Amino acid sequence: MSYDRILNTIAAWLLALFWLLPLAYAIWTAFHPAAFETRFEPFAPLTLQNFVQAWSEAPFARYFLNTLILVTGIVAAQFTLCTLAAFAFARLEFRGKGLMFALVLMQLLIMPDILIVENYRTMSLLGLIDTIAAIGLPYVASAFGIFLLRQTFMTVPKELDDAARVEGCSYLGILWRVYIPLAKPTFLAYGLVSVSHHWNNFVWPLIVTNSVETRPLTVGLSIFAVTDSGIQWSVINAATLMTSGPLLIAFLLFQRQFVQSFMRAGIK
Repeated sequence: MSYDRILNTIAAWLLALFWLLPLAYAIWTAFHPAAFETRFEPFAPLTLQNFVQAWSEAPFARYFLNTLILVTGIVAAQFTLCTLAAFAFARLEFRGKGLMFALVLMQLLIMPDILIVENYRTMSLLGLIDTIAAIGLPYVASAFGIFLLRQTFMTVPKELDDAARVEGCSYLGILWRVYIPLAKPTFLAYGLVSVSHHWNNFVWPLIVTNSVETRPLTVGLSIFAVTDSGIQWSVINAATLMTSGPLLIAFLLFQRQFVQSFMRAGIK
């Protein structure tokens, strides 16, 4: 092994260690009594009381329900709109196609935070402030999703289109029977990206929601963590693990499909 490769390996392990330290601390404090928040003892007693206390001191059941409704709605809308748009850009010919796709790509250059004021004004005019719909509406169309699915659809041989047309399929039939089945890995990868982003989204939901009935997990967790009731770090970290655990499990289960689908789409 060369000297440079040894240094790169050591640096990679150090970076991984620095990344894992906060997670390791959160897991340690969440599963141990508060007395062990700042000291490490290998034989310290384990407990689930921190999770019980966190669950009882804040309406996390409602936060989970709000987040599930929000994420499910956004992903379903994105799958529908992005699939139709991507198919049109990949296989249909119409006037202004290149210009419209360029405008879609320009959306990737715009930071979402720039649009917060205008989005809030729009939601206010629609009377949707403090609703789950207000959180999700600005995200129902995704330029990244359109681009990713278009790249995947472009790899489908056109001979399959011709064969489907001979069988009497319409454009929607071709999309449903040919393109969507072949793009399942891409849908899975994009779904993971979308779920992760909107599960962790914080700034926009914080601005547009005011009540327990509409707050997602991220906003509920932040309010829970800044209360003046003397909550311990062990309880806060237990609540953090509860909210982030589903995403971590999903990524560990689908990480191979996640990486492979982006490679197939030509994104390195």
